[in-house]
Amino acid sequence: MKKYVPHLLTVLRILIGWHFLYEGIAKLLSSAWTAKYYLLGSNWIFAGLFQWMASSPNLLKVVDFLNVWGLILIGLSLFIGLFVRWSSICGTVMLLFYFLAYPPIFGHTLGVVAEGNYQWLDKNLIELFMLIVFAFLPMAYFFGADRWIKRWKEERPNAPVPASGPEEGIPNRRREILRDMISVPFLGAFAYVLYRKSKWDSLEKKFLTDHPDAVSSATLKSFQFTSLEDLKGTVPLGKIGDFELSRLVMGGNLIGGWAHARDLIYVDKLVKMYHTDEKVMLTLQLAEECGINAIISNPVMCRIFNKYKQETGGKMQFISDCGAGKNFIEGIEISLEGGSDALYSHGGQSDTRVYNNDPTFFDELVEGLELIRNYGKPAGIGAHRIETVQACVERGIKPDFWVKTLHSDDYWSAEVDLERKDVPEAGWKDNNFCLKPQVAIDFMNGLEEPWIAFKTLAAGAILPEKGFKYAFDNGADFICVGMYDFQIVEDVNIALDTLANVNRIRPWRG
Repeated sequence: MKKYVPHLLTVLRILIGWHFLYEGIAKLLSSAWTAKYYLLGSNWIFAGLFQWMASSPNLLKVVDFLNVWGLILIGLSLFIGLFVRWSSICGTVMLLFYFLAYPPIFGHTLGVVAEGNYQWLDKNLIELFMLIVFAFLPMAYFFGADRWIKRWKEERPNAPVPASGPEEGIPNRRREILRDMISVPFLGAFAYVLYRKSKWDSLEKKFLTDHPDAVSSATLKSFQFTSLEDLKGTVPLGKIGDFELSRLVMGGNLIGGWAHARDLIYVDKLVKMYHTDEKVMLTLQLAEECGINAIISNPVMCRIFNKYKQETGGKMQFISDCGAGKNFIEGIEISLEGGSDALYSHGGQSDTRVYNNDPTFFDELVEGLELIRNYGKPAGIGAHRIETVQACVERGIKPDFWVKTLHSDDYWSAEVDLERKDVPEAGWKDNNFCLKPQVAIDFMNGLEEPWIAFKTLAAGAILPEKGFKYAFDNGADFICVGMYDFQIVEDVNIALDTLANVNRIRPWRG
């Protein structure tokens, strides 16, 4: 079997060379490619170094140049078998940088386009060790240009004097030359692949943006981070007691699949399919980059929020609506077990019980608020109906914060269904979450506790520019907004512009 070893090692070397060469050429032909976002997204032990590289335009040009031409030259060297030892060493260094930037560990590959990892083991690491082996193997183990040059140098000074008859050994020399040219058919196949790819690109360029399709090294889904370049600043913080909270808070409905899409019944399932675990963690990571430090959602989402904290080291805080279990107390227990940072009574459940004159609700509410405070966490009351808030105030119940809907009612779909009598507000429909906005504004302006306004865009019926200003101008101290990842930077910029030109009567609470 020994005689087949050089053939197998040569083919393996050519395949790795193909990979390097194709990646390099794909990046070279892509005017949009840069390693910047790959470097910015690194979050392991050398993240500071990589982010420093990305922050300097001149240094980034060098990094991009070395990436592109390093891949091309290393790939070409491995392909034809020329200077294999040196290209293997250089390739090992490149792959080591890729590995250190995004090690295949839970939470450290977010955003990078990868073909999978097996915890500490991925294609980069496997190829890295292959190249180390190549660097230590003698030239005789490979067919290629190095072997041909070495044989030519050895044969040249010892060449025999030509005889008059047919030369002996010529067939053997020819066979050796053919073996050393084994990469030629592969090189032809590589050129054909590039030709076919260019023909296809000429067609799909009409429809697709110019992104590289070689993705395993120094390549990132750039849409995750490019919008950070447009960020005007980070969201300022307020306080609920000692609990620091960004003025703009993420809403968890889209992540959980509660889209309030009215009669578009497929949307809930659609947003659930979009929000994979990785997408959720990327979204939270991007929000933190923009200064958003909390998300409001249901206790069923504790799993993914805890996963985010454990795998990324993120600091996003989870405000639970306690909308799980049989009642408020059970919802609190589930939320505390899930690691919630602040808790409040679910607005819909509070509305229903107040509307139905449930005699046990207010005692349960007081008990629940005290339980939350005993754990050292802020305790709040949620509501859609202003009557729910009024009923709590009349009974002297003082939460640490309120979570109350607020939006205008001048959008075209704000009509109500007057035939519905089986809901906490006659005429309520899933398109209007603050039926008496001015009444709510006037009453909430008289309260001293901080107010988180939610449904500020009426589930997508109101533009952020209008909804944010309406909420902040009319007394909300914080606003909760459901956001897809691609909306975060834009929403933060709108919030910053709104806060810079706010015109409110109610003093800031918190």
